[in-house]
Amino acid sequence: MKTSILLVCLGNICRSPLAEGILRSKLSPEQYHIDSAGTASYHIGCAPDPRSIEVAAKNNIDIAWQKARALTKEDFQVFDKIFVMDQNNYNDVIGLSSSLAEKNKVRLILENSEVPDPYYGDATNFKMVFDLLDEACNKICIQLLNDKS
Repeated sequence: MKTSILLVCLGNICRSPLAEGILRSKLSPEQYHIDSAGTASYHIGCAPDPRSIEVAAKNNIDIAWQKARALTKEDFQVFDKIFVMDQNNYNDVIGLSSSLAEKNKVRLILENSEVPDPYYGDATNFKMVFDLLDEACNKICIQLLNDKS
């Protein structure tokens, strides 16, 4: 049975598409289902921000095909783990949950910190976010491997 992982940010065009792409590049699609969503519906159906696409491409990851979508209550039934980018996302996701079991699926992708939103920044901000998410995804991979053993 596949482990399913959802990555969540505000609009699903900057941080969570990057996290989805990075995690997909590190994990087997036969063993893991990975997706991303936003807590807001501003960009539903839109491609990731061009700066996210660019920084991913510079790291040999294609996220241009992704389309933004909003988080739904059904996601709590579909996904085993839900990683959020910041405290506001965490609060929004927890607010949508219906049970303690659903709440327990949600955690910050950075254990004791937040992934800053690069939307109003430049390419340097997107590179910093990529690096933070790459490191976080490495830790997630290690945790997943430990959970399976």
